[in-house]
Amino acid sequence: MHHKSILFIIAIILLVGGFVLNDQMKVAPVGNEPYAVPSKEVVLADGATYEMVASYVTKNISGKPVRMLAYNGMIPGPSITVLEGAQVTVNFVNNTDMPTLLHSHGIRMENPYDGTHLVQKDILPGESFQYILKFLDPGVFWYHPHVREDIQQNMGLYGNFVVRAKDQNFWAKADREHLLFLSDVLMENGDIAPYSDKYVTHALMGRFGNTLLINGDTALALEAKSGEVHRMFITNGATVRPFNFRIKGAKMKLVGGDGGRYERETFVDSVVISPSERFVVDVLFDKAGEYAMENAVPGGKTYVLGKITATGVPVEGAGTTFQVLRTNEAETKLFAGFRQYLPRAPEKRLILTLSMDMNKIMSQMMGGGGMGMNHDMTGGQGMGSDMMHAPAPIEWEDAMGDMNTFSTSDTVTWVMRDEETGKENMDIKWELPRGPFVKIRITNDEKSGHPMQHPIHFHGNRFVVLSVNGVPNDNMVWKDTTLLQTGDVLDMLLETTNPGKWMAHCHIAEHMHSGMMIAYTVE
Repeated sequence: MHHKSILFIIAIILLVGGFVLNDQMKVAPVGNEPYAVPSKEVVLADGATYEMVASYVTKNISGKPVRMLAYNGMIPGPSITVLEGAQVTVNFVNNTDMPTLLHSHGIRMENPYDGTHLVQKDILPGESFQYILKFLDPGVFWYHPHVREDIQQNMGLYGNFVVRAKDQNFWAKADREHLLFLSDVLMENGDIAPYSDKYVTHALMGRFGNTLLINGDTALALEAKSGEVHRMFITNGATVRPFNFRIKGAKMKLVGGDGGRYERETFVDSVVISPSERFVVDVLFDKAGEYAMENAVPGGKTYVLGKITATGVPVEGAGTTFQVLRTNEAETKLFAGFRQYLPRAPEKRLILTLSMDMNKIMSQMMGGGGMGMNHDMTGGQGMGSDMMHAPAPIEWEDAMGDMNTFSTSDTVTWVMRDEETGKENMDIKWELPRGPFVKIRITNDEKSGHPMQHPIHFHGNRFVVLSVNGVPNDNMVWKDTTLLQTGDVLDMLLETTNPGKWMAHCHIAEHMHSGMMIAYTVE
């Protein structure tokens, strides 16, 4: 069924029939939990053991205390710094009232410690589990739950790993470094909007927050000296929202991505960062003044996330070499060999699409108590707008109002379909040879029931993007997540050197929990 017809049917059902969620789980009110504190750096030596505890905290959002979740009382969680090649043990303790798991995102650890239901049982309240992690790659990575991410991650369970390269010249010189976590939260009447403990809400588009956060706060203030270069390690920890991050008035240089350095550095005005991606940018503050950190939505609103105040006369520092765009010879040599795969046929093909169980929707309609006739089904945009125009490459906001809010994982199934077998989601169980590479083509169906972007994440093994829509990638970087815009056809080269049972999925939490996940095994 064409997506316009599906949207029209949903709108009619919502308007006429009484599709309601009667079992929403309200976030518990603030109790005696301690207040969350900002993230602190924890430096771990090779062989170290560190205890990580997930628990409830109190946090001020827009001036009001709300109950949230934190690792070791911090939002974001502690930034764990290790040296490339180090192995550490994280003794994780679940002091929440929900089952959870700890996934170390982008880390090519041994399979039993991936923190997913493929390799371990849920860690129940009061239980603990030891994760042994080896950090093979320099760069910035992160950790988060892999159970009900739409709740647990959204409420504050996220933090960074920073892996320092053995090569001290891996990155160019910078005067200071910052870890920036971008996220958002949906607030209603001063409280976090309710979730459901039975299914995922906002399943159609994802749970866009109306309050944007940077490092867990609604604003962040940093200081600089004019002439300094600051390195920003940026992570998108939102469940669905993409960010177009920029620092207005400052000069930005893109130097790294998910798993290391680009082949060559490039000057950029902003970086588009989808959920779970990371970017590393160097920023020059060439003169004194105030610089706004912004989410600049193309063609829409600009959100100010914080500011950086530069003072004083220009100092002699990394700014003297900022204009130099380095070419990284090791990456250039390595990735040049990967381009031989460009003309080869892919071994695996996936289509990203959507299905809806109209019987369930009708059943809920008949059994519901009625929503009334005064709900805005389209966020003020109007049904005709969605029906008459081509789908946007990226949906930056929730423009569908209650239609999105009242879509659930019971009625909406986001689909990853194997083109060869026709199997979908967790019925897909690829068996891939161990090393060196498998070429995969992923098509994001622009004619699905609701076409939109999908950030696709592969566990356990890294990849490079070979091409998008037939255009070869001329500046590669190791990735574990990549954004497919609506209609994109993307070819990737997955390195299959880490054996075990892994998964790949959309990193929009509401889509993943609505089916959009596959399993693959490296022999």
